[in-house]
Amino acid sequence: MKKQMNKILQALLPLVFSSLALSALAQSAPTYPSKPIKFIVAFAPGGPADIIARLLGQKLSESMGQSVVIENKAGAGGNIASLFVTKAAPDGYTVLINTSSLAVNASLLKNPGFDAEKDLMVAGIVASSPNLLVSSPLLKAKNLLEVVVEAKDGKYNYGSAGAGTTPHLSAEYLFKVLAKIDVTHIPFQGATPALQASMAGQVELASVALPAAVEIVKSGRVRGLAVTSSKRNASLPDVPTLAEAGFPGFVDYTWVGLFFPAKTSPEIIKKINQEISLLLKNPDFLNKLNAVGFEPVGGTVQEGTDYLKGELSKWAKVVKEIGMKVE
Repeated sequence: MKKQMNKILQALLPLVFSSLALSALAQSAPTYPSKPIKFIVAFAPGGPADIIARLLGQKLSESMGQSVVIENKAGAGGNIASLFVTKAAPDGYTVLINTSSLAVNASLLKNPGFDAEKDLMVAGIVASSPNLLVSSPLLKAKNLLEVVVEAKDGKYNYGSAGAGTTPHLSAEYLFKVLAKIDVTHIPFQGATPALQASMAGQVELASVALPAAVEIVKSGRVRGLAVTSSKRNASLPDVPTLAEAGFPGFVDYTWVGLFFPAKTSPEIIKKINQEISLLLKNPDFLNKLNAVGFEPVGGTVQEGTDYLKGELSKWAKVVKEIGMKVE
């Protein structure tokens, strides 16, 4: 009997030591986050992705006890940042902050270099805002219908945050499909550079996500022509909707979301999603969103994943209808 007990104990000892080792490892493993988190922002400072990144970064650093570093990696309508993050280590410390351009580029670009559904994981869709068409204060036209009349000679240009952004597609649909005029697209590396070009008269028009332009429109440095929402936005109540401006039947929004490289731990994704959900219930955070024209979106990880899937399908149809492809 004693020999049998010894054999049993000898057989169990490796399991006991293994269990103790795993327990010790678990206890010694750092809790996420244990170091600063880097937000890779897909557009230049001042645009919707950058605004959300900085609002989130400040709040998350307070709630999670680690600093959030903002790095703007603009270019190719947000695709440079997206591609960069898909190749980053899936350790939870490199996060993509991108807009609906992520969904547009999947169909617009002949070779984006990655698959948005397979190579990225959605942590959450934070907020959305309508797009806004503005004109240079140097133009004689005071409203969208007058702009359309003036633009029929084909000499007008408009700027956007880049090819593949929803403001770009919104403007293309408005000009080519609804107004049936030829206005040349000039891509910039963000909404702010596009707006600056419009202020200086380098381009006659600019199509951007509304948050980047709120203060500039209020100051009179550009003229707000129309928002792409179904109703006027509270941050710019004097700017009409597209329908009010003479072009009914088209509504569009730019959203901003957080994405991690594929194979990132689901626990990390869930933790960030929960942090976002808490922030979207915070009155101070909501007031800051509303002040610049954003509306909260939120939802679970699965809801965010489904949202992206729906956007990919939606914009594939729009790109096909407009007949666009970008090399």
